[in-house]
Amino acid sequence: MNTPSLRELTRVFARIGVMSFGGPAAQIAVMHRELVDDRPWLSEQQFLNALSFCMLLPGPEAMQLCTYAGWRLRGVTGGLIAGLLFTLPGALVMLALVWAYATWGALPLAEALFLGIKATVAIVVLQALLRLSGKALKSRDRYVLAVLSFGALFALNAPFPLIIALAATYGALTATGDHSATAAPPLKARTPRTIALWLGLWWAPIATAWALGADTLAAIGLFFSKLAVVTFGGAYAVLAYMTQEVVETNHWLTTPQMMDGLGLAETTPGPLILVTEFVGFMAGHNAAGPGLALAAAALTLWVTFVPCFLWIFTAAPYVEWISTRPRLTGALSAITAAVVGVIANLSLWFALHVFFDQVTRADLGPLSPAWPIWSSFNAPALGLAVMAAYLLLRLRLSLPLALVFMAAAGAGLGVMTG
Repeated sequence: MNTPSLRELTRVFARIGVMSFGGPAAQIAVMHRELVDDRPWLSEQQFLNALSFCMLLPGPEAMQLCTYAGWRLRGVTGGLIAGLLFTLPGALVMLALVWAYATWGALPLAEALFLGIKATVAIVVLQALLRLSGKALKSRDRYVLAVLSFGALFALNAPFPLIIALAATYGALTATGDHSATAAPPLKARTPRTIALWLGLWWAPIATAWALGADTLAAIGLFFSKLAVVTFGGAYAVLAYMTQEVVETNHWLTTPQMMDGLGLAETTPGPLILVTEFVGFMAGHNAAGPGLALAAAALTLWVTFVPCFLWIFTAAPYVEWISTRPRLTGALSAITAAVVGVIANLSLWFALHVFFDQVTRADLGPLSPAWPIWSSFNAPALGLAVMAAYLLLRLRLSLPLALVFMAAAGAGLGVMTG
């Protein structure tokens, strides 16, 4: 393994950051090409061990893999450079997009444009479900976990963290493998100091908001801090939980705004979890206008990504050891299977809200699944989704290009029917 200069490391990770479209699979492929294939910075085994480790963590695994790679090459400084360069381009693009959305999003033409984007995202979520199920459901008990997690969310509105905790417990208890396997000893670590530093950085702005009496800002910080701890399986997995809390419990956003946010997040480089920046901005904007919106967006980004640095810088020295622990890998496997059910629920939820203008909940007491009002069926949305499926699945168009094309198609349809 060669050790690059900070200048060369910055150049390479800046390129990775601006090319990081298309979700974690595409982002990880870009990193592999840049860090393993094109230059001898990481070995194949180091890259795979790091990827397995990052999938055990809550939060965006591609961003955390990028941070780990920078740490492995140039310590904490390298990790900070790599993680920030992976995140900041998309965060700046998202800020511009959400500002424009808050200013012009209610215009009829903008609404038509977003219908094309949302129809595309419905297909993207379905793609994610099919791709993940093929990798995660390798045995009968994993299928059962997926079905149970879907039923618990769709029919019972069960808390997402509870589903993750139960799946991880089951996976750890039923894990098989060689528990005596040994690995290289951990690299030099200063674990207590690292934990104290990053916990302090994580919670300082929330404590400041609370001390200043900024209750809405503190509540936003607390919610997204909790989200940072349970975001296993990526943004798709946690989106339904986020929506439930943001829309139904806290009433910070409407359901259409939440869906538009995911559509915008798909158009930016960087991790899809940048949808949280959209949610934070709109929560602040809906509560008190642009000033609080900017503060809420900044705080949301802070509490979403500072925990990622905490996880990586604390546990990175132990990666080679962690990769040999059967119970940890068993817990990850079970969580991934449960996430299939979570994404299936998200896929259904998204489809209902794209293809029907009105969705209600059946009055079944504690069992209250979402149910469409059939008279509100949106035929143009279905037509746009079929077009998006053709572009993505048949023509295999890149996602950014497909989103641009479908936004134009939605806007054109709006003009014709307006």
